[in-house]
Amino acid sequence: MTTKTTRTLRPRTLSVRAGTARSGFSETSEAIFMNSGFVYGSAEEAEQSFDGTLDRMVYSRFKNPTVAMFEDRLAAVEGAEACRATGSGMAAVHAALVCQLKAGDRVVAPRALFGSCTWIINDLLPRFGISAHFVDGTDLDQWKQALSQPTAVVFLETPSNPTLEIIDLPAVAELAHQAGARVVVDNVFATPILQSPLALGADVVVYSATKHIDGQGRCLGGAILGSHEFCNDVLGPYLRHTGPALSPFNAWVLLKGLETLDLRVERHCANALAVARFLESRPEIEKVIYPGLGSHPQHELAKSQMRGFGGIVAFHLKGGKAAAYSLLNGLEVVDISNNLGDSKSLACHPWTTTHQRLAPEAKLAQGIGEGLIRLSVGLEDAQDLIDDLALALKKGI
Repeated sequence: MTTKTTRTLRPRTLSVRAGTARSGFSETSEAIFMNSGFVYGSAEEAEQSFDGTLDRMVYSRFKNPTVAMFEDRLAAVEGAEACRATGSGMAAVHAALVCQLKAGDRVVAPRALFGSCTWIINDLLPRFGISAHFVDGTDLDQWKQALSQPTAVVFLETPSNPTLEIIDLPAVAELAHQAGARVVVDNVFATPILQSPLALGADVVVYSATKHIDGQGRCLGGAILGSHEFCNDVLGPYLRHTGPALSPFNAWVLLKGLETLDLRVERHCANALAVARFLESRPEIEKVIYPGLGSHPQHELAKSQMRGFGGIVAFHLKGGKAAAYSLLNGLEVVDISNNLGDSKSLACHPWTTTHQRLAPEAKLAQGIGEGLIRLSVGLEDAQDLIDDLALALKKGI
């Protein structure tokens, strides 16, 4: 970081200034280095660059100045020793798992996961001799039983997608470490602003930077954060040789997103709470799921390990799929989309979109019913969102 101060800066300042590396032109905004390679002054310099004698950039698939700025800034905000960026959130999840697993290893995860995460753990990893065991993430007794034998990795989301289950991170991390496992947490719903998994016992944090970190639907990106040892020695060779690299242009967009992340998340949270309270008052709604409501079964746990409750609200409509479609089709302000964390409010029907490929019994085991709507509450005026939902509910009567 190029600021002159030696003081310890707070996260909001770090999200604007950390990682900045100005070129010789002394630009204010970070530069975009859209180059694939780098040149050397001599053959000897090239050799030393590849054998590690010189610490310098050699190829943008390995490291790039703009991508490095994004990695350094996000690591500072997260409070992590190191960060490695990837081309998408799922590339980050895949790399964080596969880089440390081998045939004969065992992975434990909660059933409540994003559909693609479930596929990697339940379908892909077993093809390579890696066994998967799933538990109810909110039941510590099931975690204790599952982690009573050696385990390589514990992977979890908290809050989970889309049913917003909250997992007791310190308790699960302690059990996982006793079993010899690294704990990998997908922190995308909470963002680094609202939850710090590493401080709660996790070893690795992953993000789909496509979501809140960009926050405006512009680009894809992912990130993996952890210790220097993990990022350099375990993850580093995997990324170097398999190539899920983040575009320098996308890295620049994400850098700009980090500058306003704190402000946007604050509004997301305020709007989501107002919308959740409104939905809870409506007779058409069977159940509202939001960690900030006292009715959420892990409300007190969420208060203990989160600094806010996020911008995602889930709710079950009476009337199942037909009622869900009626509401979605009646919205005029909120868009139908499977993305989340955007400045625009977005709603989707997980049964038929994000979790469509799961068997019906698997969906129901995760708490995903045919009447479930996942609402990513944006930055609009909260009353306009409430009015929009009220009108859509009225149309469905």
